[in-house]
Amino acid sequence: MRVDLFDFDLPPERIALRPAEPRDSARMLVVRPDREPSGSQQDGASLKARASFEDRTIRDLPNFLRAGDVLVVNDTRVIPARLNGIRARGENIARIEATLIKRGGSNLWRALAKPGKRIAPGDRIRFGEASESMACFLGHLDADVVERNEGEVLLAFHLDGAALDDAIDRLGHMPLPPYIAARRADDDKDSYDYQTIFAREAGAVAAPTAGLHFTPDLLAAIEARGVAIHRVTLHVGAGTFLPVKVEDTDAHVMHSEWGSVSAETAAALNAARINGGRFVAVGTTALRILESATTEEGVVQPFSGDTSIFITPGYRFRAIDMLLTNFHLPRSTLFMLVSAFAGLDTMQAAYAHAIRQEYRFYSYGDACLLMRGG
Repeated sequence: MRVDLFDFDLPPERIALRPAEPRDSARMLVVRPDREPSGSQQDGASLKARASFEDRTIRDLPNFLRAGDVLVVNDTRVIPARLNGIRARGENIARIEATLIKRGGSNLWRALAKPGKRIAPGDRIRFGEASESMACFLGHLDADVVERNEGEVLLAFHLDGAALDDAIDRLGHMPLPPYIAARRADDDKDSYDYQTIFAREAGAVAAPTAGLHFTPDLLAAIEARGVAIHRVTLHVGAGTFLPVKVEDTDAHVMHSEWGSVSAETAAALNAARINGGRFVAVGTTALRILESATTEEGVVQPFSGDTSIFITPGYRFRAIDMLLTNFHLPRSTLFMLVSAFAGLDTMQAAYAHAIRQEYRFYSYGDACLLMRGG
């Protein structure tokens, strides 16, 4: 499909720089698509008439669930993946920012580095708090550049395993999305705000943002309705923010992310399905890992490994019945995914409604609850 079909204009003031407080006070747009084929109709008023929208809040989520449903959440934990450092070649000093994107071994990480043109294989980067000298670090972490390719580098750190993890936790910063980081610096509050209540398995370099809305009170209200909550893992990568640069979706190469669905979770989900329960995914990441683990016949299987599943309109969903998700970037793979789930016309109309009603967009913004179309 043409990528420009997934474009839309978003006023900059609609981008949220901080989350709602408390978390479950965020707004929630409930979207019920028309089940009839959408045809080629493009009139905005007609699009709105073919879909039902309700302006609610996240606290209303339990009202849309019923006993026997299952809420599937992503328990990945965001690591402080942005590191600031210095590269020195003799007297030649360069400040470097590296954002870790994927682990390649006990001491290896692939990272997005800038300015990339100041780095070459063989360079050593010292990360941590420092002056303009490689000798003035009070706490530091060294890494050698093994290879570089268009701004992406492979770093071999001088620590490995748990010692490396501890050093990254100590020296790193929360990897706020570019549209937030460009407008303000991260602070201590982001260490809490950019982590979900479900976070347990360290490895993500971006938050599964739909999960940011949950509180203990909301979870208690959901469970009180007889809804089970099951955890899956997908370590969200920085590729989630990369724009689609090609003109047709068929030419796009999807980034891969590591995920897992345990045998116990798969068995519980299959039992719920047999008993008529609906699968409600909290976020596109939970949806992607479940769709990767589910057979054509709708059976969820244990899964552990990388997935690069790319979902665009025309995809036949195997697992998910409802999706809670934030509002996504134009021309992004995530807007393509929600358009596949609820219908492109429906999502174009829903986003237009959200902009008119002044919803807050992106990672720290509001959410929408989507019923599956088609």
